[in-house]
Amino acid sequence: MNHWTIVPLIVPLLAAILLSLLPSAWYGLRQWLSSLAALIGLVVAIELLSLVAGGEVLVYRLGNWPAPFGIVLVADRLAAAMVLLTALLGLLVLLFAVQGADRRGRYYHVLFQFQLFGLSGAFLTGDLFNLFVFFEVLLIASYGLLLHGGGGLRTRAGLHYVVINLVGSTLFLFAVGTLYGILGSLNMADLALRIASLSPDNLGVVKAAALLLFVVFALKAALAPLHLWLPEAYARTDPSVAALFAIMTKVGVYAILRVYTLIFGEQAGPLADLVEPWLLPLGLATIAFGAVGVLAGKSIGQIAAYLVVVSAGTLLTAIGIGGEQGLSAALYYLVHTTLATAALFLLSGYLLRARGEVGDRLETGPALERPNLVAGLFMLIAIAMAGLPPLSGFFGKVFILQAGVGHALMPWIVATILVASLLSIMGLARGGSIVFYRADEAQARQLSPGFALLWPPAMLMLCGIGVVVFAGPVYEFTQAIAGQLIAPQDYLQAVMGRATP
Repeated sequence: MNHWTIVPLIVPLLAAILLSLLPSAWYGLRQWLSSLAALIGLVVAIELLSLVAGGEVLVYRLGNWPAPFGIVLVADRLAAAMVLLTALLGLLVLLFAVQGADRRGRYYHVLFQFQLFGLSGAFLTGDLFNLFVFFEVLLIASYGLLLHGGGGLRTRAGLHYVVINLVGSTLFLFAVGTLYGILGSLNMADLALRIASLSPDNLGVVKAAALLLFVVFALKAALAPLHLWLPEAYARTDPSVAALFAIMTKVGVYAILRVYTLIFGEQAGPLADLVEPWLLPLGLATIAFGAVGVLAGKSIGQIAAYLVVVSAGTLLTAIGIGGEQGLSAALYYLVHTTLATAALFLLSGYLLRARGEVGDRLETGPALERPNLVAGLFMLIAIAMAGLPPLSGFFGKVFILQAGVGHALMPWIVATILVASLLSIMGLARGGSIVFYRADEAQARQLSPGFALLWPPAMLMLCGIGVVVFAGPVYEFTQAIAGQLIAPQDYLQAVMGRATP
């Protein structure tokens, strides 16, 4: 039993507990401890990924109870890669937040660490009920973070966010309870074995529970028509929070990947590939809705929020194409879009401080102190998000289109992705031209927000450029992840402790 599997959970949990005990006036110490915990979390995530990179599956049995009787944490290539992406994003977002955003509420760092704890737990759990538990941990933390700083518009958007997620959590419990009542287990590996030998009398009930789970995951991933909560919530919250939330929709995508390849994959008999017919149409519809929102966005933050919706649709389109190539393309695109959308949210945070009352709205405002530097960074992010060469968005979309060659819906895939890219270019170009080229020199300049605020989005973009420079090794690794997802025998054997069919 390898203890590295649980360390990504212990670090943020202990940090959150310790931070909650510190007096509110000790801002410096709170920032230092939170940043140190995030840095340690990144080092731990790198080590965990190195341990599973060769294909090993690490299992941590809490209390040393054998599956399926106890709680298990499982680290394979996919889970470790998602934990690493979360840790990297968390550290860079925190470096932005400590420039002043965290001072608007006493519990910012506590909630931030609990958010990292919930995200890492959702990626590492090997149990459906504990997936629900970690969903609730990260959602409760996100409620507080979303409302951080207060304000009427933020509170209204937060209320919608809370209500819709409470509904999703209720449906999650219904689905999990139904599966447990029929199958007598919620361990994912054990469920995969039991569903493969499910009696015909129970097929209908289990199918209904599985589809209900898909609705919950689609809600978390912001798939159309369940995406309407996202743009307002992400655009109204603090940019540092929205940047961290760039990984939130990926939790829903991860859950779809994990559950419907492991439990309802090819080995599930009559329930095999249960949601596959729904993925591609819903993904294409989500891309279309999100692209129209990008074109109509009224602020940089709102454009970034709709780009999150576009990315969720693109990911589900790639997963809907299926096969090792489709899943590999989806995973490559997932890394790109998480880094790029987070960078755009952080850049909108810089604009909020640099443009005074105008903020990041698409209105004429005062000239910036570093117009060329900020505009250049925005252009890099826009190129990546629109999918233009030579940045990571272009490679991600090329991989997806290559995976779709020969698919029955290939014309729709090509048309939707290309038209959405065009609308994204138009929306981003419109936003950039208004913010950077229509500055009113007569308006008094605001105090400079500080060069340190530009480092985190620049570092995120540098990581995105690294995904391009090392596109070959990165894509090979995503292919290895996809192969492990499609053939989960090693996962099943590692968790159950015996050879499995």
